[in-house]
Amino acid sequence: MTNESPIVARSVAAMRKEVEEWRRAGDVVGVVPTMGALHNGHLALLQAAKSECDRVIATIFVNPAQFAANEDLDAYPRGEAADLAKLQELQTDMAFMPDAGEMYPDGFVTKVRVEGITEILCGLVRPVHFGGVATVVSKLFNQSQADRAYFGEKDYQQFLVVRRMARDLDIPIDVVPVPTVREADGLAMSSRNVYLSIEQRAAAPALYRVIRDVAARVTNGTSAEAAVAWGLEELATCGFDSIEYLEVLEAEMLGPIDFPNKPGRVFVAAHLGSTRLIDNVAV
Repeated sequence: MTNESPIVARSVAAMRKEVEEWRRAGDVVGVVPTMGALHNGHLALLQAAKSECDRVIATIFVNPAQFAANEDLDAYPRGEAADLAKLQELQTDMAFMPDAGEMYPDGFVTKVRVEGITEILCGLVRPVHFGGVATVVSKLFNQSQADRAYFGEKDYQQFLVVRRMARDLDIPIDVVPVPTVREADGLAMSSRNVYLSIEQRAAAPALYRVIRDVAARVTNGTSAEAAVAWGLEELATCGFDSIEYLEVLEAEMLGPIDFPNKPGRVFVAAHLGSTRLIDNVAV
């Protein structure tokens, strides 16, 4: 017996019509925003949603608003048929798959900006990114009227931005973090991993190893500055072409680390060739 295919909604009106029926039945609704090219990291988000919600919506939309002109919007991996097959296997209730015209109709001029935590780490090198994320996710939250939303900790800064946006705008939704899903060798799963050559893929797991070692050094009493200096040298030795940042920060507001009084986190972004990889671990 095959699993039932998810309802495919390509308009806000079609999604809301289904959600209204679920709500009348008293169902708890979860939403998992994605840009498609689904991998096991996304599937972990969907499984977490299914474990806590009666109905689950996966949104698939490659959001142009979070890409700058020099970034990989056109090359970003896409595969609607494969994505729908995976959603069917997980018995996801709905796939919301709008086009750009549905999300940003003619005359659309509104932007959502979260200040402070968007101006460091990825925000420094991708100044367009988090405004695009906050805008599209605020729309998805309002469009879906979901009770809970699930985000992976691999994009930890994004999770903090979305959670703050929902709190500040009084959107009645719980933003739930889900631990990073990794390959057997430790590399964090990402849709962009398909860009890696065979040699780059072999080098990539060093990113996780190094940030774990940085975290361990801080835990054992090494200063954050000394641990980061060691980590930068180690990443260069491991063959990374450029390192955008390697930082140890306080985990809630991304301020200076106050370990052990507050939880910390190690954040990294580095390039292998043209492929940008990010990761983070708790201290």
